[in-house]
Amino acid sequence: MSSSSALPHLVVVAMFPGVDTLDVTGPAEVFAMADRFLGGRAGYEVRLAGERRGPVPTFSGVRLCVEEVFAEQDGTIDTLLVPGRMLIGPEGPVPQIDDGVVAWLREAGPRAGRVASVCAGAHVTAAAGLLDGHRATTHWATAGRLAADHPGIRVEPDPIFIRSGRMWTSAGITSSMDLALALVAEDHGDELALDVARAMVMYLQRPGGQSQFSVPLAQRPGGRQDIRGLRLWIGEHLDADLSVPALAARAAMSERNFARVFRAETGSTPGAFVEGMRLEAARRLLERTSRLPSDIARACGFRSVETLHRVFRDRLGTTPGEYRSRFRTAAPA
Repeated sequence: MSSSSALPHLVVVAMFPGVDTLDVTGPAEVFAMADRFLGGRAGYEVRLAGERRGPVPTFSGVRLCVEEVFAEQDGTIDTLLVPGRMLIGPEGPVPQIDDGVVAWLREAGPRAGRVASVCAGAHVTAAAGLLDGHRATTHWATAGRLAADHPGIRVEPDPIFIRSGRMWTSAGITSSMDLALALVAEDHGDELALDVARAMVMYLQRPGGQSQFSVPLAQRPGGRQDIRGLRLWIGEHLDADLSVPALAARAAMSERNFARVFRAETGSTPGAFVEGMRLEAARRLLERTSRLPSDIARACGFRSVETLHRVFRDRLGTTPGEYRSRFRTAAPA
């Protein structure tokens, strides 16, 4: 999108009852802050559109005022933003599909400059047929459903946000602001996006390819204190012997019983958990330091730099060097 136009960049948000508040207000605040830094230059104009005018109740109970109806949006829309909503049912989160929004997206989506969905909004965008043939992400808890319901979409449950052509999708709720920052960076450059992030006390460096959650957050909490304590100890001693025999001995269990209990508590085998923790630590060091991969491999408990490369290739589809070049968040020391 060009930032040289004399007209503001029009962002239209598709509203419906029960929408997640932050899906709407988070990006709006980012765009408003960008306007402050742009000064007299054309910035953003955010409009809330729905099937009818008036207050729309959100999931949090806050009511947002819709001043325009879908039928009035017959001009150019630079960015069409689709927020989401999930209900928590007995089998987990269920994305809500608003038929009125879907019908309007089918008409307005193809003529919008870009379409960006937040969290479960990807399910709404997909129902309108706009994501077919694209890569997409959504809240990790509903990614499997999105893939099952729409086999024509390449669903990637891990990234914070994904751009696929003019289609943008993001993960759960707070990632809406990461997405908005990326849109600002595309429109006006990284320097403005950094200014906005600093002013809003946001962490700018959450590139789209980074994971939605860390290894500890991805694991079930479990109920046994001894296994919880062991998991914390593992994170603090990644360069130690973390083989099943060593961990079983530390937990005062037989190897067989330890493997069974650990998997029941965490949903993961001890080996997969340890490898995931070591990989996450290596990712942080690659992002934040200029340490050599061989040094990082030793610090994180990988047997060799070759093992580090294998784990990155198998789990992330990239190399440590490529990962660092994309996600470094600190200047080289």
